[in-house]
Amino acid sequence: MRFDFKDKKVVITGAAGVIGRRIAADFAAAGALLCLSDNRAKKLAALPRELGLKKGRYLTHATELTDAKSIETLVRQVAKAWRSPDIVVNNAGIYPRMGSLLKITTEAYDQLMDVNLRAPFLVSRDFANLMAANKVKGTIINISSGASRRMGMGSVPYCTSKTAIDRLTKGFALELAPLGIRVNAVEPGFAAGSEVSLLSAEYVKAMMARIPMGRASGPHDAPNAILFLCSEAASFITGATLAVDGGNSIGTFNPDFYKKR
Repeated sequence: MRFDFKDKKVVITGAAGVIGRRIAADFAAAGALLCLSDNRAKKLAALPRELGLKKGRYLTHATELTDAKSIETLVRQVAKAWRSPDIVVNNAGIYPRMGSLLKITTEAYDQLMDVNLRAPFLVSRDFANLMAANKVKGTIINISSGASRRMGMGSVPYCTSKTAIDRLTKGFALELAPLGIRVNAVEPGFAAGSEVSLLSAEYVKAMMARIPMGRASGPHDAPNAILFLCSEAASFITGATLAVDGGNSIGTFNPDFYKKR
């Protein structure tokens, strides 16, 4: 699918991750200027070259999303270079298998909530203020998950954080609508390979088996949905959540069902 975002200014958190790279690559192909944010400094430094970005077409910031001051520095850098972004994608997130609620440490719980919920709030708040100050009718995209609607043993804090992101999305959408700023969420499909949320081969196999459409998320599946929601074609859509997961979140899927008939 072809989109035109020529010279639109796009901030992407977690840009060095699996989904983040895909989002960055497709926005770059559509002509956007990018601000690539990630806390993995070495991978972040290599990312513009890997994506084929030309000098002057990108910014980078090694943001530590658990640190409010680091987020403030990111916002100041963008304000100095661009005055305001046109698009913000809160892509960064972690998905640790934390085990029983009775054994989760306070530190582990706080880290997950800081990255998955507190950071998107701070990033959205601060960049929305820049948009408002510069009269930019921008777009904010939050990355959610089908886990927001179905609880999983061993990942209750993650599911909780994504349910909260859906509510945060709707809250920002409601309050920012009079300013012409749209806020939506996308639920990408399963894509293994994250370095910050390591998954066992057994877990990956089990996840793949329950996807009705029979495959993992491809390189353009989530980005296509995000670029659509940021385009003029979606100018009347705000407060929505779009699942792009091959049907993974709609119910229990049994691949042996038809074999038994």
